[in-house]
Amino acid sequence: MPPNIQEILAQAQAMQEKLASAQEELEDAEVTGTAGGGLVTATVSGAGELTALAIDPKVIDPDDAETLESLVIAAVRDANRNAQKLAEEKMGGLTGGLGGALGLPGF
Repeated sequence: MPPNIQEILAQAQAMQEKLASAQEELEDAEVTGTAGGGLVTATVSGAGELTALAIDPKVIDPDDAETLESLVIAAVRDANRNAQKLAEEKMGGLTGGLGGALGLPGF
């Protein structure tokens, strides 16, 4: 028996709606990353956009900017890794491995 085209189209539309919903959830989600035992905290959206950066005053040393720079980079990287994990959790089951082809974040 040939596949029912209407059924296939309905399933495709349902999948598209689930993907759109998951992408919206990701954009609204916020995740954090830290470095230096919490001295620097970066917050990114689920899509990986940096939205906030908190630096403990104890780590601000005008004579040692390199340490602060390294901590900021490490915190942002940690936050981005956490955003990528969140994207994989939200989108992985829906895309069935098609994430890269669809240009979805985190794949």
